[in-house]
Amino acid sequence: MPAQGGSKVKDLVVVGGGVIGLSCAWRAAQAGLRVTLRDPAPGTGSSWVAGGMLAPVTEAWPGEEGLLALGLESLELWPAFAEELSAAAGQSAGLHPEGTVVAATGSGDRAELDALAQHLARLGRPVERLNGRELRRLEPALGPDVRGGLSVPGDLSVDNRALLAALRAAAEKAGVVVEERAWEPGEAAPGTLLICAGAHSAALHPGLAGLVRPVKGEILRLTHRRGAFPVPTRTVRALVDGRPVYLVPRPAGLVVGATQSEHGFDTEPTVGGVRDLLRDAERILPGIAEYALSEAAAGLRPGSPDNVPVIGRLDGRTLVATGHSRNGILLAPLTARLVVGLLAGRPVPAEVDPARFGRTGT
Repeated sequence: MPAQGGSKVKDLVVVGGGVIGLSCAWRAAQAGLRVTLRDPAPGTGSSWVAGGMLAPVTEAWPGEEGLLALGLESLELWPAFAEELSAAAGQSAGLHPEGTVVAATGSGDRAELDALAQHLARLGRPVERLNGRELRRLEPALGPDVRGGLSVPGDLSVDNRALLAALRAAAEKAGVVVEERAWEPGEAAPGTLLICAGAHSAALHPGLAGLVRPVKGEILRLTHRRGAFPVPTRTVRALVDGRPVYLVPRPAGLVVGATQSEHGFDTEPTVGGVRDLLRDAERILPGIAEYALSEAAAGLRPGSPDNVPVIGRLDGRTLVATGHSRNGILLAPLTARLVVGLLAGRPVPAEVDPARFGRTGT
């Protein structure tokens, strides 16, 4: 596999054991490289906390058309990626094939969803608009405050913790050596270094200074109790008086998320965050009042200046795949494909290349 300059890449050290690092390590090992993955606690961090939505359409926002295109490209890869991963790991990758509904409460929320629908239609991605009664036919657990919304059957979800377990199993079966210890800045790699350390990536290479920052997100896990209203079959996203909330089904309950704030590397869930998530989620699905609150956690999304991932070459021996913000799990298959291409000497799309910030070297 020729790298930049025509040399042969044989050894790869992947720093970071979240969904991006594990996906890249697995695919690189499949491509014939000797891969070592370094992380003091693989499969934790923001990947462990995530909701697991594969939702480029319902995450779309005017001005982020490039990110939507990347998300749609990666979403198309997901069914085959999950099938291959499940077979390689010998366990389910956790893909949930049901779609997404987006609910709105007041008139302002409905107007915002109408604007989203119009934006998507202009991009050739029409969605189905439904009134409250039609939405409740799809998901009977939706409460009376829901007055309308959208059906987006193509936006899927995945059980992030099942995914992480499958990725580690598949990676190790493919020959990846997992070392549960930290990578120190300035440490020399035997071969090529790939930085996939999420929100902590900026400390590992001077070319990433100021390009990756931690964005805190709090989530809740609710467990279904006997006699409570059944778990929805689809992901439910909603606007409640202008505040976004999502409820993602899991085999035993729901993941509810997510707040967003920037407070450095703080990963403690707050009383206010828990209160706000429960308040808004109960407006949408009143039946969750009978569920058990089994977990409150916070993770650090790796934000970039333009919300687009940073994937490319930093210098002659260092690659990077980070800055995925809220889309790390969605973009994992595409990121791994781009990284394997980089290792073979192929360029990445300009919109993800760190060269767009003037931060690459040779």
